[in-house]
Amino acid sequence: MKTSTLTLEASKFAANLTFDMITDEALRIARRCIIDGLGVMLGGSDQEIATVTKKYINSVKGPAQARTIGNDKVRVSAPQAAFFNGIVGHAMDWDDTQLAESPGRQYGLLTHPTIPPLAAALAISDMLGDVTGEQFVTAFIAGFEVECKIAEAINPDHYKHGFHTSGTIGTFGAAVAAAKLLGLDEAGIARAIGGAASMASGIRANFGTMGKPMHVGRAAENGVTSALLSQLGFTFNTEALDGPWGYLSVAGRGGEPEYVSGRFGAPFSIAEPGVSIKPYPCGVLTHPSMDALKFLLEENNLQPSDIESVTLHAASNILNPIRFRTAKTELEGKFCMAFLLAAIILRRQAGKKEFTDEFVNSAESQKMQQRINTNLDPEIEAMGYDQIRSRVEVITKDGKIFEKWANEAYRGGPNNPMSPSELEDKFLDCAEGVIDPIQAKTILDMVWEIEHIENITTLIDILG
Repeated sequence: MKTSTLTLEASKFAANLTFDMITDEALRIARRCIIDGLGVMLGGSDQEIATVTKKYINSVKGPAQARTIGNDKVRVSAPQAAFFNGIVGHAMDWDDTQLAESPGRQYGLLTHPTIPPLAAALAISDMLGDVTGEQFVTAFIAGFEVECKIAEAINPDHYKHGFHTSGTIGTFGAAVAAAKLLGLDEAGIARAIGGAASMASGIRANFGTMGKPMHVGRAAENGVTSALLSQLGFTFNTEALDGPWGYLSVAGRGGEPEYVSGRFGAPFSIAEPGVSIKPYPCGVLTHPSMDALKFLLEENNLQPSDIESVTLHAASNILNPIRFRTAKTELEGKFCMAFLLAAIILRRQAGKKEFTDEFVNSAESQKMQQRINTNLDPEIEAMGYDQIRSRVEVITKDGKIFEKWANEAYRGGPNNPMSPSELEDKFLDCAEGVIDPIQAKTILDMVWEIEHIENITTLIDILG
């Protein structure tokens, strides 16, 4: 790997970024990402993992610095608040996804970029108590940008060989967002990045368990911890991303830092190539197939009772990560094509109500899952891994055959984005049962104009 100055460039960019340097498009999409991020945090806050995490935090509770999503009556330490909010933000696997620019990336995707810097920014803002909307969104975009550019720079083997990028690279995004809000200078941010490099972790073996969202929680927590340590004078290597012992070499088997050199904020990754906001709470690589089946059923007015079998024809880049033949839990369901397609057949949707253990184990779900198969298609495999490609084949009980290709411009991506009303509907679906509709609408109104909020704690009050 060529010698790089990635740490220096990242810390200099973050230290010097001001609100008026943020482009209108980057700000517009940042508002969308924050709405989506807060929504999935609310949705995740009433999942089983949130209950377990609360028990853990209560057993080791630190100083009363910041609140957690869905519970404004209890304050915990800022790192613990970031840990909880990061976990619930990824609990349903419904948070957004970064698009890749560089070649060789599976699905053309990289990280779940929003939750680590957002969870960190919420915790630090609540701890400080006097952060404005402009300061908040500037810190969020700084962390988001550094996270995305590091993800672009690292060798794709980082993910392919087992690291969970949202947990590992997300740590840097959280550290930068926290450090920016704490007012650290370039050297202080570089130290925070150095600390993050020693704490960034998460392996894909934990996919399908609570360990996967914990990776994102730890990313947020460790980023906040690193920034707080740096603020207090704790020393870390200020070139920790670079050189033979730097993070890119150690955890990424090298990389191409020159690919992003000189490009921090030029353009902002949040705007170009952009992000994908998920319509379904599962891996984005499954979404085009789910939509293809949904549209096929609607176009042909097919009902669950009509279905004899469904076969998904796809390449290994889709089929290999979908590890469960049938699902017994909602966590397994996120990595089980049989369940994901069964939900579409039975409910014409797959949202918060479908991703429950009760629905996954229902007789109708289990029976339908047995009718669904996958096939490694050599023709699709030969097309490469740069896009999410698949073909859905449905055979009805009267012998009719229907086929539909998944649309490469998948719903939620920059080429086919969710409308503002669709985004708000997703937020309201997530918030249902956690906060009342009036509170939910107030949050939406505030975040659409987040830069005008005088004190972010007024937003955190309602999120509680």
